Amino acid sequence: MSGPALFTVQNLTKRFGGLTAVDQVNLEIHSGQIYGLIGPNGAGKTTCFNLITGLYTADEGQFLFDGRPYSPKAPHEVARLGIARTFQNIRLFASMTALENVMVGFHCRSKAGVLGSILRCPHQRREELDIRRKSLELLEYVGIAQYADHVSTELSYGDQRRLEIARALATNPRLLALDEPAAGMNATEKLKLKELILRMRGDGRTLLLIEHDVKLVMGVCDAVTVLDYGKVIEQGSPQKVQQSKAVIEAYLGGIHEHP
Repeated sequence: MSGPALFTVQNLTKRFGGLTAVDQVNLEIHSGQIYGLIGPNGAGKTTCFNLITGLYTADEGQFLFDGRPYSPKAPHEVARLGIARTFQNIRLFASMTALENVMVGFHCRSKAGVLGSILRCPHQRREELDIRRKSLELLEYVGIAQYADHVSTELSYGDQRRLEIARALATNPRLLALDEPAAGMNATEKLKLKELILRMRGDGRTLLLIEHDVKLVMGVCDAVTVLDYGKVIEQGSPQKVQQSKAVIEAYLGGIHEHP
């Protein structure tokens, strides 16, 4: 069962010149829920995602987080609020180990500060050890602890995806937003990803999932919003969405070019 509304989008609109990429979108994500956002290529999913996570600024609409209005002006402000994201294109630190990549996520909430890091005071050293321990636990959680000391580029594609999720979890988010996490994965990697996503929900985490793999979305999500040409064409349970004539037309019947 999902809890009360954690994140609400009201009348979200974004224009790029004469193109309205996101047009009066509304959605509501409840605590403990996996919420899917899908649509054909060019439907506005990524734009909507970037608005939610502070990479773009909305032209219209508002966001409510835990019932309170907020304006995501920059990604670091969004992270501080409690929203973490991954990216469609993997963005790991190539020269760092898997463990170090996750530790970076914890450092965004570090209490030692710059001076403490320079002076290496006892408090800073204790915090560093604690961050290292928690990072190893997260690597274990996502199933890649055995690669803790491997440079991130040495990991397989699927393991790099899971490493990104571990780093995002290190920020202790209340909402974890995953941007095309299954992109480029083979069937075995997708199965492991599905198991991880379901495990996170089982542990009470709240997730927003943008994904092209409709089968994955329908297999894990509690609720789904479908966009086409920037507009919401269907919302509701996976069962309702799959039976929608508008959704079937957008994916199968309407062979059209999207901007």
